[in-house]
Amino acid sequence: MPVSQTNTLKIYNSLSGKKEVFTPITPGYVGMYVCGPTVYSQVHLGNCRTFMSFDMIFRYLKHLGYKVRYVRNITDAGHLENDAEEGEDKIAKKARLEQIEPMEVVQKYTVDFHNILTQFNLLPPSIEPTATGHIIEQIQIIDEIIAKGYAYHVNGSVYFDVQKFNETHDYGKLSGRKLEDMLANTRSLTAQDEKKSPQDFALWKKAEPQHIMRWPSQWGDGFPGWHLECTAMSTKYLGKTFDIHGGGMDLKFPHHECEIAQAEATNEVSPVKYWMHANMLTLNGKKMSKSTDNNILPGEIFTGENNIFSKPFTASVVRFFMMQAHYTSILDLSNEALLASEKGHSRLMDALKQLDSVVVGTHTDFDLKSWEDKCYTAMNDDFNTPILIAHLFEGVKEINLLKEGTHQIKQADKVHFTALLKAFVFDVLGLKEGEEMATNSQTPALVEMLIKLRKEARDNKDFATSDAIRDQLLALGIQLKDGAEGTTFSLS
Repeated sequence: MPVSQTNTLKIYNSLSGKKEVFTPITPGYVGMYVCGPTVYSQVHLGNCRTFMSFDMIFRYLKHLGYKVRYVRNITDAGHLENDAEEGEDKIAKKARLEQIEPMEVVQKYTVDFHNILTQFNLLPPSIEPTATGHIIEQIQIIDEIIAKGYAYHVNGSVYFDVQKFNETHDYGKLSGRKLEDMLANTRSLTAQDEKKSPQDFALWKKAEPQHIMRWPSQWGDGFPGWHLECTAMSTKYLGKTFDIHGGGMDLKFPHHECEIAQAEATNEVSPVKYWMHANMLTLNGKKMSKSTDNNILPGEIFTGENNIFSKPFTASVVRFFMMQAHYTSILDLSNEALLASEKGHSRLMDALKQLDSVVVGTHTDFDLKSWEDKCYTAMNDDFNTPILIAHLFEGVKEINLLKEGTHQIKQADKVHFTALLKAFVFDVLGLKEGEEMATNSQTPALVEMLIKLRKEARDNKDFATSDAIRDQLLALGIQLKDGAEGTTFSLS
């Protein structure tokens, strides 16, 4: 642990509804599970924010010296539309629409997911298990839940008996819901008459003849319930009880609530010590939605090929924007917000570069220890990145004073100051340097000028020059596209 740490790490626990001192089950070690994507489409920017938040948490825990086993799953078995009990599997539906095999859908969008997260500079998890790779484990858990009397088999499906479970446990404790209220407010739904109660959820669903993704079991061919997948994978790799379970706020109910019920029904212990939830991302003050066309994919931000933003933005700028809000707060994405983040990102990176050339003096005018303590205090207060960033810009001001010669810094303090800044900027926040060129405000004008020069070369049949301009731009990450309306470009 860093010597400079002035207070203990506190985490907001969704289960207790308050900040708690973080005490891992095993001293020095942390087990953390985060619900991963269902890979049936390109990864949503809102989901990226969730994964980015837990990447930051993963990074900071490692920075503090913890050995972290970080498990983030891939849901490749799909789950039903709107997480319903009836209907078409999301992956199977996409396979039908694209006329490819379900596992081709899985492969395609898993690759896309990894590519986007790599661009956002996310560290890979320690383990990335798949739902389809753990069918046996899920069937075993169902057997155990049935044996304990908390599930029942009917018509080839198995359902969790919520009312039976609630007699001796507290179903709804994570979301703050009471089962009596849930039952009172539940409308009778079609195709649910085989359930004892509308609140009962599927552990195993019978596969209809047209259902492509199916596996054999003692109850007949079928597929696991969505909630069961995470219980199987988290407990297999992290144990019956582990430290942190994270995910988006929208997963608190029913997904995480059901996870708790399944684990407690199986093992008779609460599975997670600290439940953490990242909040949603809005776009121009409204909920992101494909149906209202208030939506944008990460790649569209990087290339600038969209009707929402005035220019392309690098992944590091977008990440910096995300880190400027606390992970539990709603964050609104807009053109103005990204432009402001771009300026702040450039100031931070420029200051870091300038620090290297600062001439050392005989003493230090800057209270380095106090600044260091403030940075750790911010992060130890439930990973408060916006406060940390405010302190980092205090550091930027100090660098400017050093460059002007107004302040001095000793050699040893300069080394320590540089190491701290780089640790917080690159290791904890996960920002990247060296991407500014792509977002420089002059770039579009310069590229357009080169496109004109290339056109003149082609008109003069100077194809060698024309090709050289195209190839050199491509090497810089700028791709030209020739069309009937002329030449356009995109940034990769």
